[in-house]
Amino acid sequence: MNKKTKMSLLRIPILLVIFAVYFSPFYILLNISFKPVTDLSSRWKFPSAPTMENFQAAVEQGDILGALMHSFVIMVVTVLLIVVVGSLAAYPLARNRSRVNKVVKSFILGIMMVPPLSILVPLYSVLVDMGGINEYWGIILTLLTFELPMAIFLYTNFISSIPTALDEAAAIDGCGPVRAFFYIILPQLKSVTASVVILTGIHCWNDYQFSLYILQSSKMRTVTLAISSFFSQTTSNLNAASAAALLAILPVVICFLFLQKYFIKGMVDSAVK
Repeated sequence: MNKKTKMSLLRIPILLVIFAVYFSPFYILLNISFKPVTDLSSRWKFPSAPTMENFQAAVEQGDILGALMHSFVIMVVTVLLIVVVGSLAAYPLARNRSRVNKVVKSFILGIMMVPPLSILVPLYSVLVDMGGINEYWGIILTLLTFELPMAIFLYTNFISSIPTALDEAAAIDGCGPVRAFFYIILPQLKSVTASVVILTGIHCWNDYQFSLYILQSSKMRTVTLAISSFFSQTTSNLNAASAAALLAILPVVICFLFLQKYFIKGMVDSAVK
């Protein structure tokens, strides 16, 4: 047995351990979701009599379907704005390497390092004055502000790897910068766009800190707020919360399965060189 074969065999138990570590939370979540509230057995043990009562409670008490709709609208609009604005902003930053653009890129990296909760109080005060509380545009504008720097960073590194000869050829054919971007550059951004869509989409879908303060009305609940509604100071319904969480992660998992090929390629191509 050569060294390469031994290394291949050694990877198998390591991969199995990694798989078990990552899969065990989903297995426990699945068990609790189908367990009756009266079943106090181990959470590792699958229920002998699975029930759908927890999913019924998630739909009726937690209004998880309405929360899924709110989260979907917020995520789709925010991600679309991030993709359009981020790619348009990254194009001149990648092509024009001036001192001003270097300062702008450093400023964008600096924004990515700012903890969102550190400016929550002034942000909330501004949204109150603007009337953005319990409004779609309030939470969308907030998420757009904090997710856009990462999108610009990824798009800038990816566009920098595209040869400038394509822009020069487009200019010779009479294309201006805007037409060159939409007809030449944008069609080549599929892989990095998939990465941006998945990363920012998951952040928007899982957002809790901003939604908790901006979407205070029960009619505007997102999935994270709907799940948290099953926990209070006096009572808690872990089984219904698990069922709601299981319903909440399904759209994200399905989206990732369809886009994972482009996601991996985009992350590799957008890496800092």
